[in-house]
Amino acid sequence: MAGFAELPEPLSGLNANDRPPLGQMRLRLLLAYEGGAFDGWQSQPNGRTVQDALERAVAELLGERRVVHGSGRTDAGVHALGQVAHVDVPEKRLALHAWAAALNGHLPKALRVLEARKAPPIFHARFSASGKVYTYRLWNERCLHPLEVGRAWHLPVPLDVKLVRATATLLTGTHDFAGFAANRGKPEKSTERSIGKIAVFKSGPLMRLRFEGDGFLYRMVRMLTGSMVRVAQGKADMAWLEELLRHPNGRRTSYCAPADGLYLTEVKYGIRVGKAGSALVKNAATP
Repeated sequence: MAGFAELPEPLSGLNANDRPPLGQMRLRLLLAYEGGAFDGWQSQPNGRTVQDALERAVAELLGERRVVHGSGRTDAGVHALGQVAHVDVPEKRLALHAWAAALNGHLPKALRVLEARKAPPIFHARFSASGKVYTYRLWNERCLHPLEVGRAWHLPVPLDVKLVRATATLLTGTHDFAGFAANRGKPEKSTERSIGKIAVFKSGPLMRLRFEGDGFLYRMVRMLTGSMVRVAQGKADMAWLEELLRHPNGRRTSYCAPADGLYLTEVKYGIRVGKAGSALVKNAATP
C-alpha cells in the first residue's frame, strides 16, 4: 500500500470539539483478543463484548464508567492482533507506562492491552483511521490440527493455490464491492472501496490471505474469502467472480467464510498519499 504520514488535523467524520476535558488525556490502546470469548466488539445488554470488558476495567480503575471508542466493530468469533481504541482518563491518575498493566489486571485473559500511550487530543480511534489490514487463515488438509480449532477455517478439499492468487489479483484495486457486503440494516453511503493488496501465503497446510485496504464493508473480507475459495475449489469460475465484482446490480455472493479464521491485524493512521501526491483518505469500516 501507499505510505502514511501522521495526521495534523482530524479527518472527516470527527467532531473537532470531541477533545478530552481539562485535566484529562486521550489514551490510545493497542489491543489483542481471542474472538471466541466475546460476542464481538460493540457493547450489548449481556455485557459479553470486548467494549464492555474494557469499559468495566476502566470503571474499576476510575470509579466511573467511560466510553471506550474502537477503530471499528468486529463480529463474534473474529480475533484481533492489532485493534486500536481510545478512552479519556485523568492525566494524573496513573503514570503513562502503568496503564497497560493496570487495565490488564482487570481484564479477562482472552483480552490484553499490548500498549497504552498518550494520543493527541484530535486523535479518534475510528475517524482518524485511514486503512486496515486483515488476515484470514485457512487450514487446507484432511485433518484439522487441534491447536487450530477456532483459529482457522478447515477446508479438507484441496485448493488450487494458483487460482487463489488469480482471484486475489482480480479483486485488488478500487471497485464497487456491493456484491461482497452483508446487509447491516442501513444503506452504505458508498460501496466503493480500495484494496491495495491481497497477499497469499502458503506454508504446508496453512494458507494466509492478507487484505490491505482503505476500508471494508460489513463482512466484506469474509465474503471475499468465501468467494475466492469457491473458485479455487472449482465450484465457480473466474467469470462469475468478475461479473459479481463489475456488475453487482443488487446481487451478493452467498459464500461467507466463518468468523473464527479472521484476524484484525493492523489499523493504519495518517494520510494515505497517492501516486500523484494527492490525499486519498477514507474512513475504515467493518469487514
